[in-house]
Amino acid sequence: MLEVNNVELRYGDFIAVHALNFSIQPGEIFGLLGTNGAGKTTTFRVIMGLLEPSKGSVRYFGEKVGYHNVDEIGYMIEERSLLTKLTVKELLLYFGQLKSMSKPLILERMEYWLKYFEISDYKDKKIKELSKGNQQKIQFLSAIINEPKLLVLDEPFSGLDPINTELFVKVIREFQEKGTMIVFSSHQLDHVESFCEKIVVLEKGKAIIDGYIKKVKDDFEKLTINIDADVNADELRALPGVYLVKANTNGIQVKVESKEYIQGVFDYVKTCQNIMRFEVEQASLSEIFVSKVGGAREKV
Repeated sequence: MLEVNNVELRYGDFIAVHALNFSIQPGEIFGLLGTNGAGKTTTFRVIMGLLEPSKGSVRYFGEKVGYHNVDEIGYMIEERSLLTKLTVKELLLYFGQLKSMSKPLILERMEYWLKYFEISDYKDKKIKELSKGNQQKIQFLSAIINEPKLLVLDEPFSGLDPINTELFVKVIREFQEKGTMIVFSSHQLDHVESFCEKIVVLEKGKAIIDGYIKKVKDDFEKLTINIDADVNADELRALPGVYLVKANTNGIQVKVESKEYIQGVFDYVKTCQNIMRFEVEQASLSEIFVSKVGGAREKV
Protein backbone atom coordinates (compact mmCIF):
# COMPACT_ATOMS: atom_id res chain seq x y z
CA MET A 1 0.00 0.00 0.00
CA LEU A 2 1.17 3.53 -0.77
CA GLU A 3 -0.02 6.29 1.57
CA VAL A 4 0.53 10.00 1.00
CA ASN A 5 -0.42 11.72 4.26
CA ASN A 6 -0.89 15.50 4.39
CA VAL A 7 2.24 16.10 2.29
CA GLU A 8 3.50 19.62 1.82
CA LEU A 9 6.65 20.62 -0.02
CA ARG A 10 8.05 24.14 0.22
CA TYR A 11 10.84 25.92 -1.61
CA GLY A 12 11.35 28.86 0.71
CA ASP A 13 8.03 30.73 0.76
CA PHE A 14 6.73 28.92 -2.34
CA ILE A 15 4.47 25.94 -1.67
CA ALA A 16 4.87 23.45 -4.53
CA VAL A 17 2.56 20.82 -3.00
CA HIS A 18 -0.04 21.66 -0.38
CA ALA A 19 -1.74 19.25 2.08
CA LEU A 20 -1.89 16.32 -0.35
CA ASN A 21 -3.59 13.08 0.74
CA PHE A 22 -4.27 9.87 -1.15
CA SER A 23 -3.67 6.14 -0.91
CA ILE A 24 -3.18 3.34 -3.44
CA GLN A 25 -3.87 -0.33 -2.81
CA PRO A 26 -2.12 -3.22 -4.61
CA GLY A 27 -3.68 -3.70 -8.03
CA GLU A 28 -5.01 -0.13 -8.28
CA ILE A 29 -4.25 2.34 -11.07
CA PHE A 30 -4.16 5.91 -9.81
CA GLY A 31 -4.06 9.06 -11.95
CA LEU A 32 -2.23 12.18 -10.81
CA LEU A 33 -3.33 14.93 -13.18
CA GLY A 34 -2.91 18.64 -13.65
CA THR A 35 -1.65 21.32 -16.00
CA ASN A 36 2.06 21.93 -16.54
CA GLY A 37 3.62 23.21 -13.32
CA ALA A 38 0.73 21.99 -11.13
CA GLY A 39 3.02 19.88 -8.91
CA LYS A 40 2.73 16.40 -10.44
CA THR A 41 6.44 15.70 -11.01
CA THR A 42 7.31 17.16 -7.61
CA THR A 43 4.79 14.78 -6.03
CA PHE A 44 6.34 11.85 -7.90
CA ARG A 45 9.77 12.79 -6.59
CA VAL A 46 8.43 12.93 -3.03
CA ILE A 47 6.87 9.48 -3.48
CA MET A 48 10.19 8.13 -4.74
CA GLY A 49 12.06 9.56 -1.78
CA LEU A 50 14.06 11.91 -4.02
CA LEU A 51 12.61 14.91 -2.17
CA GLU A 52 11.85 15.10 1.54
CA PRO A 53 8.43 16.66 2.29
CA SER A 54 8.39 19.79 4.43
CA LYS A 55 5.38 18.35 6.24
CA GLY A 56 3.54 15.04 6.22
CA SER A 57 4.80 11.65 5.14
CA VAL A 58 4.84 9.04 2.37
CA ARG A 59 4.64 5.40 3.40
CA TYR A 60 5.27 2.41 1.15
CA PHE A 61 3.81 -0.60 2.98
CA GLY A 62 4.28 1.34 6.21
CA GLU A 63 7.90 2.37 5.57
CA LYS A 64 9.76 5.24 3.97
CA VAL A 65 11.23 4.59 0.55
CA GLY A 66 14.94 3.89 0.89
CA TYR A 67 17.73 1.61 -0.26
CA HIS A 68 16.07 -1.36 1.45
CA ASN A 69 12.91 -1.27 -0.71
CA VAL A 70 13.71 0.84 -3.78
CA ASP A 71 14.41 -2.33 -5.81
CA GLU A 72 10.64 -2.97 -5.71
CA ILE A 73 9.84 0.34 -7.43
CA GLY A 74 9.92 1.37 -11.08
CA TYR A 75 10.02 5.04 -12.12
CA MET A 76 9.67 6.43 -15.63
CA ILE A 77 10.26 10.16 -15.64
CA GLU A 78 8.76 12.55 -18.18
CA GLU A 79 12.10 13.81 -19.48
CA ARG A 80 14.06 11.06 -21.20
CA SER A 81 16.91 10.00 -18.96
CA LEU A 82 18.56 7.50 -21.28
CA LEU A 83 22.32 7.20 -21.72
CA THR A 84 22.29 7.71 -25.46
CA LYS A 85 25.80 6.37 -26.19
CA LEU A 86 24.96 2.96 -24.73
CA THR A 87 23.28 0.19 -26.68
CA VAL A 88 19.81 -0.98 -25.68
CA LYS A 89 21.31 -4.12 -24.13
CA GLU A 90 23.96 -2.17 -22.20
CA LEU A 91 21.38 0.29 -20.93
CA LEU A 92 18.92 -2.36 -19.69
CA LEU A 93 21.76 -4.27 -18.04
CA TYR A 94 22.77 -1.06 -16.29
CA PHE A 95 19.27 -0.24 -15.02
CA GLY A 96 18.58 -3.86 -14.07
CA GLN A 97 21.76 -4.11 -12.03
CA LEU A 98 20.80 -0.88 -10.24
CA LYS A 99 17.75 -2.86 -9.08
CA SER A 100 19.96 -5.71 -7.79
CA MET A 101 18.96 -8.06 -10.61
CA SER A 102 21.25 -10.81 -11.86
CA LYS A 103 22.61 -10.50 -15.39
CA PRO A 104 20.88 -13.70 -16.64
CA LEU A 105 17.51 -12.51 -15.33
CA ILE A 106 17.93 -9.07 -16.93
CA LEU A 107 18.78 -10.64 -20.29
CA GLU A 108 15.84 -13.03 -20.06
CA ARG A 109 13.36 -10.26 -19.37
CA MET A 110 15.00 -7.97 -21.93
CA GLU A 111 14.54 -10.56 -24.68
CA TYR A 112 10.89 -11.02 -23.70
CA TRP A 113 10.03 -7.33 -23.69
CA LEU A 114 11.98 -6.43 -26.83
CA LYS A 115 10.09 -9.17 -28.65
CA TYR A 116 6.81 -7.99 -27.13
CA PHE A 117 7.36 -4.47 -28.47
CA GLU A 118 8.74 -5.80 -31.79
CA ILE A 119 12.14 -4.15 -31.38
CA SER A 120 14.38 -7.21 -30.91
CA ASP A 121 16.53 -6.07 -33.85
CA TYR A 122 17.47 -2.93 -31.90
CA LYS A 123 19.17 -4.77 -29.03
CA ASP A 124 22.67 -3.81 -30.15
CA LYS A 125 21.78 -0.36 -31.47
CA LYS A 126 22.79 2.73 -29.55
CA ILE A 127 19.95 4.66 -27.93
CA LYS A 128 20.75 7.78 -29.97
CA GLU A 129 20.10 5.80 -33.17
CA LEU A 130 16.49 5.03 -32.19
CA SER A 131 13.40 7.05 -33.02
CA LYS A 132 11.74 9.02 -30.22
CA GLY A 133 8.96 6.46 -30.01
CA ASN A 134 11.39 3.56 -29.63
CA GLN A 135 13.42 5.50 -27.07
CA GLN A 136 10.17 5.88 -25.13
CA LYS A 137 9.71 2.10 -25.26
CA ILE A 138 13.21 1.55 -23.87
CA GLN A 139 12.60 4.06 -21.09
CA PHE A 140 9.41 2.18 -20.23
CA LEU A 141 11.27 -1.15 -20.23
CA SER A 142 13.89 0.26 -17.88
CA ALA A 143 11.06 1.03 -15.41
CA ILE A 144 9.43 -2.41 -15.57
CA ILE A 145 12.50 -4.67 -16.01
CA ASN A 146 12.49 -5.40 -12.23
CA GLU A 147 8.73 -6.23 -12.21
CA PRO A 148 8.03 -3.55 -9.59
CA LYS A 149 5.38 -3.62 -6.88
CA LEU A 150 5.00 0.16 -7.32
CA LEU A 151 5.22 1.61 -10.83
CA VAL A 152 5.40 5.40 -11.21
CA LEU A 153 4.85 6.67 -14.77
CA ASP A 154 5.20 10.35 -15.63
CA GLU A 155 3.63 10.98 -19.08
CA PRO A 156 4.32 7.43 -20.34
CA PHE A 157 2.44 7.91 -23.63
CA SER A 158 4.44 10.94 -24.77
CA GLY A 159 5.63 10.57 -28.38
CA LEU A 160 3.73 7.33 -29.01
CA ASP A 161 1.37 6.60 -31.88
CA PRO A 162 -2.08 5.09 -31.06
CA ILE A 163 -0.94 1.50 -31.72
CA ASN A 164 2.03 1.71 -29.35
CA THR A 165 -0.04 3.60 -26.80
CA GLU A 166 -2.42 0.64 -26.69
CA LEU A 167 0.57 -1.70 -26.23
CA PHE A 168 1.65 0.36 -23.21
CA VAL A 169 -1.90 0.25 -21.84
CA LYS A 170 -1.96 -3.54 -22.25
CA VAL A 171 1.30 -3.92 -20.31
CA ILE A 172 0.05 -1.60 -17.57
CA ARG A 173 -3.07 -3.76 -17.30
CA GLU A 174 -0.91 -6.90 -17.02
CA PHE A 175 1.03 -5.39 -14.12
CA GLN A 176 -2.23 -4.34 -12.48
CA GLU A 177 -3.47 -7.93 -12.65
CA LYS A 178 -0.27 -9.03 -10.88
CA GLY A 179 -1.08 -6.65 -8.02
CA THR A 180 1.27 -3.80 -8.91
CA MET A 181 0.30 -0.34 -7.65
CA ILE A 182 0.44 2.05 -10.59
CA VAL A 183 0.44 5.83 -10.32
CA PHE A 184 0.84 7.94 -13.41
CA SER A 185 0.19 11.27 -15.06
CA SER A 186 -1.01 11.83 -18.59
CA HIS A 187 -2.48 14.64 -20.65
CA GLN A 188 -4.42 12.00 -22.61
CA LEU A 189 -7.47 12.01 -20.37
CA ASP A 190 -9.35 9.46 -22.45
CA HIS A 191 -6.84 6.83 -21.29
CA VAL A 192 -7.03 8.04 -17.71
CA GLU A 193 -10.81 7.71 -17.83
CA SER A 194 -10.67 4.26 -19.41
CA PHE A 195 -8.51 2.48 -16.86
CA CYS A 196 -7.97 4.56 -13.71
CA GLU A 197 -10.03 3.90 -10.60
CA LYS A 198 -9.01 6.98 -8.62
CA ILE A 199 -7.56 10.38 -9.46
CA VAL A 200 -6.22 13.55 -7.94
CA VAL A 201 -6.18 16.70 -10.04
CA LEU A 202 -3.66 19.30 -8.91
CA GLU A 203 -3.73 23.02 -9.58
CA LYS A 204 -0.92 25.11 -8.10
CA GLY A 205 -0.04 22.23 -5.79
CA LYS A 206 -3.55 21.81 -4.36
CA ALA A 207 -5.97 18.96 -5.01
CA ILE A 208 -9.08 20.40 -6.68
CA ILE A 209 -10.51 16.99 -7.67
CA ASP A 210 -9.95 13.92 -5.51
CA GLY A 211 -11.53 10.47 -5.45
CA TYR A 212 -12.95 7.64 -7.51
CA ILE A 213 -13.62 8.66 -11.11
CA LYS A 214 -17.18 7.31 -11.00
CA LYS A 215 -18.02 9.50 -8.00
CA VAL A 216 -16.25 12.51 -9.52
CA LYS A 217 -18.45 12.15 -12.60
CA ASP A 218 -21.60 11.52 -10.54
CA ASP A 219 -20.94 14.65 -8.47
CA PHE A 220 -20.44 16.87 -11.53
CA GLU A 221 -23.96 18.13 -12.22
CA LYS A 222 -23.64 19.34 -15.81
CA LEU A 223 -24.88 16.84 -18.41
CA THR A 224 -24.88 16.47 -22.18
CA ILE A 225 -27.95 15.50 -24.24
CA ASN A 226 -27.33 14.16 -27.73
CA ILE A 227 -30.30 14.66 -30.05
CA ASP A 228 -30.99 13.49 -33.59
CA ALA A 229 -34.30 15.10 -34.60
CA ASP A 230 -35.72 18.07 -36.50
CA VAL A 231 -35.21 20.61 -33.73
CA ASN A 232 -34.78 24.37 -33.71
CA ALA A 233 -31.48 25.37 -32.08
CA ASP A 234 -32.78 28.78 -30.97
CA GLU A 235 -35.79 27.19 -29.27
CA LEU A 236 -33.48 24.77 -27.47
CA ARG A 237 -31.27 27.64 -26.27
CA ALA A 238 -34.33 29.35 -24.79
CA LEU A 239 -35.18 26.37 -22.56
CA PRO A 240 -34.44 26.66 -18.80
CA GLY A 241 -31.09 25.22 -17.72
CA VAL A 242 -29.66 25.00 -21.24
CA TYR A 243 -26.29 26.75 -21.49
CA LEU A 244 -24.93 25.43 -24.78
CA VAL A 245 -26.39 24.11 -28.04
CA LYS A 246 -24.16 23.08 -30.92
CA ALA A 247 -24.42 20.96 -34.03
CA ASN A 248 -22.10 18.03 -34.75
CA THR A 249 -21.90 15.25 -37.31
CA ASN A 250 -24.39 13.13 -35.33
CA GLY A 251 -27.01 15.80 -34.71
CA ILE A 252 -27.38 18.36 -31.94
CA GLN A 253 -25.56 18.46 -28.62
CA VAL A 254 -27.30 20.22 -25.73
CA LYS A 255 -25.60 20.92 -22.41
CA VAL A 256 -27.72 21.47 -19.30
CA GLU A 257 -26.80 22.70 -15.83
CA SER A 258 -28.18 19.63 -14.01
CA LYS A 259 -30.46 16.62 -14.38
CA GLU A 260 -33.54 18.58 -13.31
CA TYR A 261 -33.56 20.28 -16.74
CA ILE A 262 -33.56 17.05 -18.79
CA GLN A 263 -37.34 16.70 -18.69
CA GLY A 264 -37.86 20.17 -20.17
CA VAL A 265 -35.59 19.36 -23.11
CA PHE A 266 -37.30 15.99 -23.55
CA ASP A 267 -40.76 17.57 -23.55
CA TYR A 268 -39.65 19.96 -26.31
CA VAL A 269 -38.05 17.24 -28.45
CA LYS A 270 -41.26 15.18 -28.24
CA THR A 271 -42.99 17.92 -30.22
CA CYS A 272 -40.47 17.68 -33.06
CA GLN A 273 -40.40 15.46 -36.14
CA ASN A 274 -38.06 12.61 -37.16
CA ILE A 275 -36.82 11.78 -33.65
CA MET A 276 -34.02 9.24 -33.96
CA ARG A 277 -32.08 9.76 -30.76
CA PHE A 278 -32.36 11.36 -27.32
CA GLU A 279 -29.37 10.31 -25.22
CA VAL A 280 -28.18 11.72 -21.89
CA GLU A 281 -24.54 11.28 -20.90
CA GLN A 282 -22.32 12.39 -18.07
CA ALA A 283 -19.55 14.91 -18.63
CA SER A 284 -16.23 13.46 -19.78
CA LEU A 285 -13.23 13.61 -17.48
CA SER A 286 -11.70 16.14 -19.90
CA GLU A 287 -14.74 18.42 -19.56
CA ILE A 288 -14.68 18.15 -15.77
CA PHE A 289 -10.93 18.84 -15.76
CA VAL A 290 -11.32 22.02 -17.83
CA SER A 291 -14.25 23.20 -15.73
CA LYS A 292 -12.58 22.61 -12.36
CA VAL A 293 -9.13 23.90 -13.31
CA GLY A 294 -10.63 26.98 -14.94
CA GLY A 295 -12.78 27.61 -11.89
CA ALA A 296 -9.80 27.27 -9.55
CA ARG A 297 -7.84 29.82 -11.57
CA GLU A 298 -10.71 32.33 -11.54
CA LYS A 299 -10.66 32.27 -7.73
CA VAL A 300 -6.96 33.18 -7.53
